[in-house]
Amino acid sequence: MADNTQTVLTSSSLTTLRKIAEGKVRDLYEVDDKTLLFVASDRISAYDVIMDNGVPSKGVLLTLLSAHWFSVLSAQIPNLKTHFLTLSLPPSIPSSQVPLLKNRSMQVRKLKIFPIEAIVRGYITGSAWKEYQRTSTVHGIPMKAGLRESEAFPQGAIYTPSTKAEAGQNDQNIHPDEAAVIVGPKYAQRIQDLAIQLYTTARDYAAQRGLIIADTKFEFGLDEETDEVVLVDEVLTPDSSRFWPADKYEVGREQQSYDKQFLRDWLTKEGLKGKQGVRMPDEVVRETAGKYREAFEKLTGRKWTDVVDE
Repeated sequence: MADNTQTVLTSSSLTTLRKIAEGKVRDLYEVDDKTLLFVASDRISAYDVIMDNGVPSKGVLLTLLSAHWFSVLSAQIPNLKTHFLTLSLPPSIPSSQVPLLKNRSMQVRKLKIFPIEAIVRGYITGSAWKEYQRTSTVHGIPMKAGLRESEAFPQGAIYTPSTKAEAGQNDQNIHPDEAAVIVGPKYAQRIQDLAIQLYTTARDYAAQRGLIIADTKFEFGLDEETDEVVLVDEVLTPDSSRFWPADKYEVGREQQSYDKQFLRDWLTKEGLKGKQGVRMPDEVVRETAGKYREAFEKLTGRKWTDVVDE
């Protein structure tokens, strides 16, 4: 079997399917009027800027981990609707392109996408911690005094949405009331409730495997035929979540993490935060890939190489 785990795919072009969108990581193709093909590239972004070079096998890892989570969450949350259909490729894909696309592609339902990021935070860190230090709020929501960095929110997980920016633009943190204006009150509460339920289910699952999910981002779509809110996009990957090792967790400081933090720290140290045209050195690529794979193995309980060999 061809091994695509060391190939770096930073762009895709399929001759048999029409490309309808290109995101920070995924390329979207139209299979038919109800189905899309998501192709996860090895592009990586930080501070809303895509790096010039990619991370080997990152798209494969994101796809297989998302598929794992779709299975776990669907089993634990009755009546959960997701856009995921299959990891199989459409029959129209030429055999010459199959090795490159295998394991990094999934067919999904085509839906109307809500234009917000549904972020759920269990712990105060990142931009939430910075805001809290300035104003004692998180996304404009007043918080209890005296919280320390990386502390769990005493009231439990909180819903802190953001706008969904185009590639190259910055997402903006917003108050849940503002999100309700964007998506409409009919769907706002359903999105909030489902996002919290998804987070808490995943948090408890990860805790049994030695990981803390500090925060994560979900996206939702609308099945206009049934009027159901549907979980879409990637789910609970190192691209969309902060994973911390539970055995090294300590309140009052930044945590080690299985995500983009190594890349973010390097960009900040080198004065490259938010700059275009940045190429990561080999060490940053290697360290970032290693963190992603550690998270995958902890969450799935399987060796990365064994999963890819299947």
